[in-house]
Amino acid sequence: MQRKSFGEMKCPIARSLERVGEWWSILILRDAFQGLTQFDQFQKSLGIAPNMLSRRLSGLVEAGLLERRRYSERPPRDEYVLTDRGRDFRPVLWSLLAWGNRHFAPEGPSVELVDAETGATADPVLVDRRSGKQMTPGAFHTVAGPAADAQVRARHRPRPNPAAHATGQEDRP
Repeated sequence: MQRKSFGEMKCPIARSLERVGEWWSILILRDAFQGLTQFDQFQKSLGIAPNMLSRRLSGLVEAGLLERRRYSERPPRDEYVLTDRGRDFRPVLWSLLAWGNRHFAPEGPSVELVDAETGATADPVLVDRRSGKQMTPGAFHTVAGPAADAQVRARHRPRPNPAAHATGQEDRP
């Protein structure tokens, strides 16, 4: 059975999942943020089969999240470095880390996000860059954008129940 491609869907979440929605890809990006750049480093960290790692690295390069750079001609060896697009994924990883600690670590966190100056544990929240407001379900919601097709417009049409919206009951990504 062939996997459905999300790359051409109008939804930005679906398009993003096409690039990073496979767990190995997200773990490779996690390791790249920790400073790993070489194939052998990723393989050792992840315990992933070489053919699978090659495919995932190629996919991340093709998606523009990693850049392949030759660091040795003999033998030929490449390193994989985060691009600007790849570095923009950092808040997503931080949010996953915090969410995982909050919901799936009954023994306590094995990794924490901390303030670089104070060492205090951080708890990331999403904040609108323009207004500085914390993005909560009552304060923000999604709407169809200028490039939306009919299906996206239907999914994001205004809902008649403002009370449900204010409590987050109709929360739409």
